[in-house]
Amino acid sequence: MGQPRWYCLDVGETLIDETRVFATWADLLGIPRFTLAAVLGGVVARGQDYLDAFRALGVEDPFARMAEVEARYGGFAESDLYPDARSCLEGLAEAGYRVAVIANQPARRGAELRALGIAPPVMAMSEAMGVRKPDLAFFSAALELMSGEGPPVEPGDVAYVGDRVDNDVVPASAAGLRAVRLRRGPWGYLQADETGAAALTVDSLDELLERADEAWAR
Repeated sequence: MGQPRWYCLDVGETLIDETRVFATWADLLGIPRFTLAAVLGGVVARGQDYLDAFRALGVEDPFARMAEVEARYGGFAESDLYPDARSCLEGLAEAGYRVAVIANQPARRGAELRALGIAPPVMAMSEAMGVRKPDLAFFSAALELMSGEGPPVEPGDVAYVGDRVDNDVVPASAAGLRAVRLRRGPWGYLQADETGAAALTVDSLDELLERADEAWAR
């Protein structure tokens, strides 16, 4: 390939199915799971922040109970991994791509992923990085981390994969990366890529593996 190309993947609704964590929130707050899911879908469809779903249900500061949620949730488990997550990461590496996992997550999620055997050469969570998507500084920091594994990595050498148009696709493209939109999870289904920022759109990580080279075709 010449200059190494990278695939950098998001975590929530990309590698990890977040059904269980939202169910944990619902149970702890005494909200029926279906109600939280429906209201969450509504705020996503309107382009609002997911925290607006809790506010609509009368919970102004859900993070005040984060410690309780984490105690019940217990961190990422094997059952939370999407079935195509592990095979995609392994397949991309076998195809000659460098692989990273960099996402908006608490710092502890990195260790939880490694405990599940998800241990790419570069992995970082936003809490530890001190910057979050959609801030373009997040992608600059990601490039610095990837550059630490070899020659300097240019934005055009990286395809960033995520489910959210607002948090992943548009800002990754604006930062000069190849944006890959994964259509799954509430954001993946309800948001539209109205600006055409995605260089590639797929419905699964299996499809991504089959079409990986196409991220650079446009």
